Amino acid sequence: MIVQPGQKIHVITRRLFDGDLRRHFVGQVEEAIESSVRVRGYAFIFDEGVNEFRRRDDERVRIFSLSDPGLIVNILPADAEVEEIRYEIDGHGNRMVTDGITFSLNVSEFSARR
Repeated sequence: MIVQPGQKIHVITRRLFDGDLRRHFVGQVEEAIESSVRVRGYAFIFDEGVNEFRRRDDERVRIFSLSDPGLIVNILPADAEVEEIRYEIDGHGNRMVTDGITFSLNVSEFSARR
């Protein structure tokens, strides 16, 4: 199995059209069967009014198909703190996902301002 229970992942849902919501999800895999995973974590939605991702307060459980071409799945370090994950802009204008403790992941295609 390519993803194991206990691993932490960051999932980006690709937009099909310019007006589509920009949605990300960060959490810990509870179960993995064939090409599907059940993940407990937090949804992040891009707020265009302030140009940043906002985390939904409530913890959610989502099921993702790893064979879905509309998803980009990043494996996070084992010591990443899911509850602390947030988005920041670095000194070069790149949008970063970080827990502020153990890791940072650049998720910008071009720059955060685009």
